[in-house]
Amino acid sequence: MEYTQLGRTGLKVSRLVLGTMNFGPQTGEADSHAIMDAALDAGINFFDTANVYGWGENKGRTEEIIGNWFTHGGGRREKVVLATKVYGNMLPDGETVWPNFDKLSALNIRRAVDASLKRLQTDYIDLYQFHHVDRDTPFDEIWQAVDVLVQQGKILYAGSSNFPGYKIAQANETAARRGGTIGLVSEQCLYNLAERRAEMEVIPAAQEYGLGVIPWSPLHGGLLGGVIKKEAQGGRRASGRAADTLADPAARAQIQSYEDLLDKHGLEPGEVGLAWLLTRPGVTGPIVGPRTAEQLESALRAVELKLSEELLTGLDEIFPGPGPSPEAFAW
Repeated sequence: MEYTQLGRTGLKVSRLVLGTMNFGPQTGEADSHAIMDAALDAGINFFDTANVYGWGENKGRTEEIIGNWFTHGGGRREKVVLATKVYGNMLPDGETVWPNFDKLSALNIRRAVDASLKRLQTDYIDLYQFHHVDRDTPFDEIWQAVDVLVQQGKILYAGSSNFPGYKIAQANETAARRGGTIGLVSEQCLYNLAERRAEMEVIPAAQEYGLGVIPWSPLHGGLLGGVIKKEAQGGRRASGRAADTLADPAARAQIQSYEDLLDKHGLEPGEVGLAWLLTRPGVTGPIVGPRTAEQLESALRAVELKLSEELLTGLDEIFPGPGPSPEAFAW
């Protein structure tokens, strides 16, 4: 496994991030524990979750599964850089949310972090991430709440998720003005070969302010994992974002070109999709969310995969990015 610093911090993290969103909804507790054991054995030390994972009537379940895994000992908690998130309400879907039980008010942050610590069976969270922008809460209030949590030893760093570039700037300028607050150290955003809009504003802002970029959905919901070939071989059919994209003939032709290019080079699409992200400036590491141990093994191979300039050029031709900012939208 390769490691890097998380943004401008001294925190060293693996270049693959273990995403846990499937733990509970799709992967049972025993299998989830086995995947976490395998990830740790492979050198992955960066685990990402969120308080709402488990979804529906089971929000919080994923954090509970991780917490139960920590109790098995063997230095599990000490070896893991643990990241979770706050924003969404924790009531079952469809129930009315009582005021101040979601988003990023100081009150909800206080409640949410204590609840996550209890489910995770730990006394601190390494990276506490804001899952979405809260347009109603000023950053002065958010940083005041974060400062208290840091002083209490409940969290070490704060990060963002799904923030636009201007909100990253606003958050860190507010932190700098307050003094004594390190500000955001990471941004978790949608970024992959097929979805490169983050290159226009989000990634430049993250680089300017020293945030590590943590791409989620690195294979765009399976779209970049060899989905057409798998369908032809009778495998698992595309669903969600991937199925919606493939319904467009032009988009399907683009994915077919991608799979044909990698077939020519004798490479697996899913591994290349991850390896490409590891070549991108500012990227700390993509989040991989395996449902099985076999999927984790495939992701691990991506770290060792070196992409040739010829292949990188071919990928850019199939999936052209927006270009440098601000030229991409200025003229």
